[in-house]
Amino acid sequence: MRYTLKINGETKTVDAEPGTPLLWVIRDDLKMTGTKFGCGVASCGACTVHLDREPVRSCQTYIDDIEGAEITTIEAMQDDKIGAAVQQAWMELDVVQCGYCQSGQIMSAVGLLRDTPKPTADEVDSYMWGNACRCATYQRIRAAVLRASEIMEA
Repeated sequence: MRYTLKINGETKTVDAEPGTPLLWVIRDDLKMTGTKFGCGVASCGACTVHLDREPVRSCQTYIDDIEGAEITTIEAMQDDKIGAAVQQAWMELDVVQCGYCQSGQIMSAVGLLRDTPKPTADEVDSYMWGNACRCATYQRIRAAVLRASEIMEA
């Protein structure tokens, strides 16, 4: 079946089977590999993208359910004011270790800062809770989200 998607500000047409997870459309059909496959059951956060500016797990978001929605992936974050602040903070604080979870972490952090521009450490921990990091860089992730908030304020 043919689907028309608005992704990262561009209109794209893809052929996909009904019920195909958005993750596979992004990665396999559109060749945008920044969004990662982690667990496939929406538990790890590696596949997080924004759907109408809200973070969602693309492994459990189906192509037939998103008609007319605006999809944003990690590839567009440098063009987003909050995304750029988060990426700057990530680099300043050397958050990344293996890096596999980081696109999902960044997409979730942007969602948090869009809703709560000046979060507390507890708010960061609560919001980011569903994002798994095998390298356990959670303290650096928290610090980077708080630093991004400062960058946005400047």
